[in-house]
Amino acid sequence: MSHRRSTLRRRCPERGPRHRPGHHLRPVLAALLLVLAANGAAQVQLAPDAPQTYVVQPGDTLWEIAGRFLRDPWRWPEVWESNPGVRNPNRIYPGEVLELVYRNGSPRIRSRRGGGGMRTVKLSPRVRVTELDRAIPTIPVNAVAPFLSRPLVTDAQEIDSAPYVVGFPEERILAGAGDAVFVRSIMSADADRYEILRPGQEYRDPDTDRVLGYEASYVASARLERLGDPATLVVTRTSMEVEIGDRVRPARHDEPIRSFFPAPAPPGTEGKIIAVLNGVSQIGQYDVVVLNRGSRQGIDVGAVFEVYRGGELRRDQVASKRRDWNWRNETPLQSSFWLGDWELDGWVRDRPDANAPLPLHRRAERQSDEYIVPDSRTGVVMVFRVFPEVSFGLVMYATRAMHVGEVVAPPRDL
Repeated sequence: MSHRRSTLRRRCPERGPRHRPGHHLRPVLAALLLVLAANGAAQVQLAPDAPQTYVVQPGDTLWEIAGRFLRDPWRWPEVWESNPGVRNPNRIYPGEVLELVYRNGSPRIRSRRGGGGMRTVKLSPRVRVTELDRAIPTIPVNAVAPFLSRPLVTDAQEIDSAPYVVGFPEERILAGAGDAVFVRSIMSADADRYEILRPGQEYRDPDTDRVLGYEASYVASARLERLGDPATLVVTRTSMEVEIGDRVRPARHDEPIRSFFPAPAPPGTEGKIIAVLNGVSQIGQYDVVVLNRGSRQGIDVGAVFEVYRGGELRRDQVASKRRDWNWRNETPLQSSFWLGDWELDGWVRDRPDANAPLPLHRRAERQSDEYIVPDSRTGVVMVFRVFPEVSFGLVMYATRAMHVGEVVAPPRDL
């Protein structure tokens, strides 16, 4: 199997179990036909082992299919040819045959509808048509589903000003579903449903040490029973037990984004991985990472970053062996004596031996006993949730294990 396919596996760099998204999650793919290529953009490059045809399988994702054909899967919209005359010409379904063709010398991918690509419909007495086989999703949504609505990232002011759990009846120390909690202070009935959140780790910019936000984990849902200071809420559902100090806010009914339309991150938005959400030390495919770039830097859902390792200083073991200069080993007859990369850093106390070629009194060292590691790509991350100064991204594939602190940058046209 090719290098491209090996990078689309769960473990890195070894192959691992393949993630299959839940069939009940169906992102809309129509917006994948947005034009991504700017004037003068580089020609789309095919994968080294791009097939001539491919039959879409149940459980495939669009990203995985794109990786079969293209070196850069996020450039799929530039090569996909939608099918006119079809109700949903931009959706792809299991059983369809995708084929690679060329238009004016440029690669294009189209679907041969019919045959194995025919979709089954169900007719009810009310003549309602329902597609039984779902369109394939862009990415394995089950990998990001736990993070689509929770946790969230908030700032210190929002945490400090939020009402908080101050106590429980009968001096309990924890509360669960059905229990009452006292909250300071809710004086107006702007809402009757609330979320209880717990402040977690802070996210700091690794370059400036500035706090970018705080993770707030979902604890429980509650309904308002009585206004006041403290107000009384009754816990209706829990993810964990409620503690004193947990913050409270009106419940929000934001519909999680389940459709992701990959596009290169804006130019100049280089950043770093600052955390990983699922508690691993070595980051691999389908892990969720936190980036120190958000909406204030122009990042939107679907932004694609490449991850790079390198740039650190390392010791040059060869040069370091020559760091301590021994004047006896070189003479003025050698070019390196005059042209070597020296740094004079003091005077020698004792006069050299009379047999020395020159009566040298300066102490010297070789310079450049360190070197900068060239950067190399270690993977690709796609943003699926954005906050003002941080964002959550899914590792789409990895060529090797990644770590917190590695650099992310918009994809390069190599």
